[in-house]
Amino acid sequence: MDAKDKLILSIIQEDSTFSVKEISEKIGLTFTPTYERIKQLEKQGIIEKYVGLLNREKLGLNIVVYCNIRLKEQSQKVLETFEKNIGKHDEVQEIISLSGEYDYMLKIIAKDINSYNDFAVNVISNIPNIGQYHSSIVLHEVKKSTKFKIDLE
Repeated sequence: MDAKDKLILSIIQEDSTFSVKEISEKIGLTFTPTYERIKQLEKQGIIEKYVGLLNREKLGLNIVVYCNIRLKEQSQKVLETFEKNIGKHDEVQEIISLSGEYDYMLKIIAKDINSYNDFAVNVISNIPNIGQYHSSIVLHEVKKSTKFKIDLE
């Protein structure tokens, strides 16, 4: 990956709606080599997919919760079962396996506190082998980004 590829990635991260023509103008290449570079980055899996970032609050999703989970047991089967069970719920945006005090951290989006409470009581607490869960409700998102730092040199 050279500097032009990194520049393409930086531009796409900022706004994936730029056309190949617009990207090519920004990086100083013609259309065809820019197009080929983008296709190669996609083929290599560096660009996984293009998505629209939505404003959750305008959709009525007002609560973000980070929920730390401790399982009673950590066998491979228990971990896989937990991941399968919790992963099928749309409220769960991220599932992160941790080392340390907790086994997992979930990022959960809900309409309001009552919706989150229903989810915690009816979903989380009913998954087999849940030992303990601890919820932290986000009060204010100070920085929110999906952009990776790419060294352009």
